[in-house]
Amino acid sequence: MSQNYLSIYAKSFNWAGLFLPKSKYNDCSTLYDFCRTVDNIADDEKNLDIKKKNLKEFKKRFYEKDFSLIKIRNMWRLIDEFSISTKIIDDLFDGVETDLEEKVLVSNEKDLLIYSYRVAGTVGLMMAKILKVKSDLALASPIYLGIAMQLTNIARDVIEDEGRNRKYIENNFNKIKETLKLADTFYNSSFRSIGEIPISCRFAILVARR
Repeated sequence: MSQNYLSIYAKSFNWAGLFLPKSKYNDCSTLYDFCRTVDNIADDEKNLDIKKKNLKEFKKRFYEKDFSLIKIRNMWRLIDEFSISTKIIDDLFDGVETDLEEKVLVSNEKDLLIYSYRVAGTVGLMMAKILKVKSDLALASPIYLGIAMQLTNIARDVIEDEGRNRKYIENNFNKIKETLKLADTFYNSSFRSIGEIPISCRFAILVARR
């Protein structure tokens, strides 16, 4: 049986997901399992060269549609069923690859936002596809929510990230406060198009945002 990473790593969103229709919750959980599997390759305690090799192998098996891996098989079902562009998944892989360096250094706000989109905004965008959000305006909302959540995580984990030789922001109070303020602008932007989200899914997104 596939492990439900949503219930392990994203407890708040998992709780919010209980307000989704059952089939939507299951599809979102399947998506999160795939994304978390990719992310875990970079966060593993293994040697850097091994992690690079593992990600390269996983990408190869994904693009070759190696359905012997259940997470790859399930992800391709979502891609086909909800017309998810593989360009979004390319961006996710690119974001994870950013962390596969001896020392990760994000030097400016633009690069910080690009990184946050790749590792988290992409997930929000793919979830929006599963929730059958249609308009371009509405599709921006889950991207903004993903970026906001990632910026919040970066501000929270600045000491832990330093221990992994990852420096997304400076480790000082002012920079952490500035990053949280930036996150707030994206949280606020994510709310503007909530009315475009199908009503059966809207409350769950409000709970996740809160």
